[in-house]
Amino acid sequence: MTITDEDCLAETSAFNEQFETARPSRGEVPDATALELLRRNRLGGDAPPVRLPQGQDRVVAGGVPVRAFVPDHVDGVYLHIHGGGWAIGAAGGQDEKLWRLAEQARLAVVSVEYRLAPEHPFPAGPDDCEAVARWLVDHAAAEFGTRRLLIGGESAGAHLSVLTLLRLRDRHGITGAYRAAQLTFGPYDLSMTPSQRLFGSRQLLSNTDSLRRSYERFTPGMGAEDRRDPEVSPLYADLAGLPPARIVVGTEDPLLDDSLFLAARWQAAGAPVQLGVVAGAMHGFTLFPLTITEREQQREQDFLAGA
Repeated sequence: MTITDEDCLAETSAFNEQFETARPSRGEVPDATALELLRRNRLGGDAPPVRLPQGQDRVVAGGVPVRAFVPDHVDGVYLHIHGGGWAIGAAGGQDEKLWRLAEQARLAVVSVEYRLAPEHPFPAGPDDCEAVARWLVDHAAAEFGTRRLLIGGESAGAHLSVLTLLRLRDRHGITGAYRAAQLTFGPYDLSMTPSQRLFGSRQLLSNTDSLRRSYERFTPGMGAEDRRDPEVSPLYADLAGLPPARIVVGTEDPLLDDSLFLAARWQAAGAPVQLGVVAGAMHGFTLFPLTITEREQQREQDFLAGA
């Protein structure tokens, strides 16, 4: 394991400490109330996400909303799946980042507005992502002038990206259509890896308790053994036939083991893997104005442009 960005560790650690100090403990707030607050703004601020005029809201694949960003020059299509613990977030939540990626990597970016838990628990979200991925296989050439497809996302979006690739392979016999996967700090074992269980109650963006609550919303009624089903936790799946991947996680992320374990299994299954482990980074670090965020976004762009 190679750790990157150690020269930024002082800045990153100071930000983590500031974030942890400023963030109030959830305490005994009812889950529904906490979820409502998170949905208003996942960062706890007052400003709503910026929505750019370059974003196009569409409905594809028989009824799934997406938000598309199409630059003047298109060399590929990136299917983006947002994060948010399967319960918050939106396709229109990071227009500035997605439009910058579209322009600089010459990609049409299609972000999925999948249904959210707990109102729509598993398998609703994966079903929506699968439908859009399948639609792009059939329609990308006509819609965007290219058959070069890429997939990826952050956190829950990384998990859904892997499930989508597995569903395309297992349900439709499709391998090779998506040429690369960008997987940023995803949860791949919903029965909880050791790093998830041992992280504890630190008030960073994600911790042991918040992950457990996310899994309960997304897969209500399932126990740990049920969540080890490969259709729920891709760490337990046969990963043969999947494309090259770039897997990223921070050393202060409770999902550290998930990325380390998935990278090892992905490579063992025969596909190249770039593993990036960012010194001192907490879960969701790319949401914040840090040096490591600028570097990670550039590395992601370079990977997707060259895949």
